[in-house]
Amino acid sequence: MGLTGKHLFGSIEETRVTFVEKKIEKGRADFLKKLLKHNGFEVLIQEEKRKTEEEPQLYTVAVTDMVFNPTVWVFQRKLKTFDGHIVNQDYWNQVSENTKPQYWKND
Repeated sequence: MGLTGKHLFGSIEETRVTFVEKKIEKGRADFLKKLLKHNGFEVLIQEEKRKTEEEPQLYTVAVTDMVFNPTVWVFQRKLKTFDGHIVNQDYWNQVSENTKPQYWKND
């Protein structure tokens, strides 16, 4: 799902949530859970329903903060990495661990 700009919300069981990402693999879900908890959010993870047992298990990650929007928080530089740096788009998408806040490249 990545950073889409849309504010997606709904429920997981009886709890109202803002969806962070849907239909993602376990490693991605674990990364987001750890990062969001580090930034003070209550994180809920729900297993997606599978049609068959052979399909990989996918997950939905959500937070209980109804005004949280991942795109806004990343581009407003509100999220911090585990070592105190700013989370940028590449870090959020697990493309790079380079946390310089530039969103452009001067080649």
